[in-house]
Amino acid sequence: MPKKTRVVVVDDSALVRGLLAEIINRLTDMECIGAAADPLVAREMIRNLNPDVITLDVEMPRMDGIDFLSKLMRLRPMPVVMVSTLTERGADVTLRALELGAIDFVAKPKIGVADGLRLLAEDITEKIRTAAHAHVRRLPPAAAPAAASAPGHPAAAAATGVRPAAPVASLGRLSTEKIIFIGASTGGTEATKEVLMNLPHDAPAVVITQHMPAGFTKSYATRLDSLCRIRVKEAVDGDRILPGHAYIAPGGLHLSVERSGANYIARVRDGDPVNRHKPSVEVLFESAAKVVGPNALGVMLTGMGADGARAMKTMRDAGSWNVCQDEASCVVFGMPREAINHGAANEVLPLQRIAPALIERLKSTVGAAIHRV
Repeated sequence: MPKKTRVVVVDDSALVRGLLAEIINRLTDMECIGAAADPLVAREMIRNLNPDVITLDVEMPRMDGIDFLSKLMRLRPMPVVMVSTLTERGADVTLRALELGAIDFVAKPKIGVADGLRLLAEDITEKIRTAAHAHVRRLPPAAAPAAASAPGHPAAAAATGVRPAAPVASLGRLSTEKIIFIGASTGGTEATKEVLMNLPHDAPAVVITQHMPAGFTKSYATRLDSLCRIRVKEAVDGDRILPGHAYIAPGGLHLSVERSGANYIARVRDGDPVNRHKPSVEVLFESAAKVVGPNALGVMLTGMGADGARAMKTMRDAGSWNVCQDEASCVVFGMPREAINHGAANEVLPLQRIAPALIERLKSTVGAAIHRV
C-alpha cells in the first residue's frame, strides 16, 4: 500500500477540527493522525507523531498562529497549509504566513463554516497533497532580515513607508514597447515578490495571474506596492497598462490584455474556470500571444499543475522571450516543468536570476534595435 500523508490539524474550533479530520480521513492517500486546539498542544503532537503536513489556524489562544509558524519554520521546518478567514485582516495575516514559509492557504467562510468547508473539501485535500511534496526551506534566524531594512533596500519601504529610490540603471523608452507576463500558483506570492522587487522603476508593464481566491489579491497588491520600485495594483477592467506598473488578476476573475488604439488595456472578466482555475494563467498568456506577440516577455513561476503551459508555448511561437523558474528554487515545480516540456522556455533559471535576466534581455533588445538602425 502507498504511504499515506499523515496530517495534524491545529484549530481552536472543535467543529473545524472535526470537519477537517473528516475531510482528510475520507481519502485513501491521507489521514488525520492528530488534532490540536492550540499551538502548545500542537508542538507536542508534532514532536511525538512526526506528521508530513499540518493545517494551522491563523488566530488561536495561548499563541498566535503566525508566532507559532515563525518558530516552527526556524526550528523544525515542515509543510504547513494555513486556514484563514475571508477578512481584510485574515488576508494580511495569511500573506505574512506565506512569507514565513507556509506552502498554501485555505480561506474558510465567515458564516456557514460547516457547509463551506465541505464545499471546499477537494481544494483542501489537494493543497495538503501538494504541500506534502513541496520544497520546504528553513526560515533564517530572526536577526537575518535586518539586512533587508538597510537604507535603499526595497524591503525598507515596509517599515518606513517610503518607496525606495530608483536604481541608477534605467531602461528608458523601451519599456513602453514591452510587457512582462507572469504566471504563478503555489509558492508564487513570494516568487513574484522576488521578481518585482528587483525590477527598476521604469521597467515595462507587468501583468500577473497568481492563483488566489477573491478577497486576497487586493491585500497582496497593496503589500507589493509598499515594497517595490514599480507601482503595483489589483487590475481593474479598462486599466491602461503603463510602464513602471504591475497589474494583478483579481481573485475569482480572469485577466487578459487587449489593444485599444496605441494603448494596451486590462480586461477583467468573469467566466468559467480554465484548467480548473479562475483567474487562469492560460487566459492571460493566450492574450499575450494574440495581442502583444514579440513584444511580450513570459515568466512561469512555481506552481502545481499545468495551467498556462500550452499558452506559453503559443507565446513563444508568436515571438515572445520566455523564462521558467528552475526546479531547485521552486516550492512546487509543476507549472514550470509543464511549460518546459511543452517547449515554451527560452531559458530556465533560479528565481534570483529571473529579474536580472529580464533586464539583460531588454537591454540586448535595445542594442539590437540600435544596431538595425
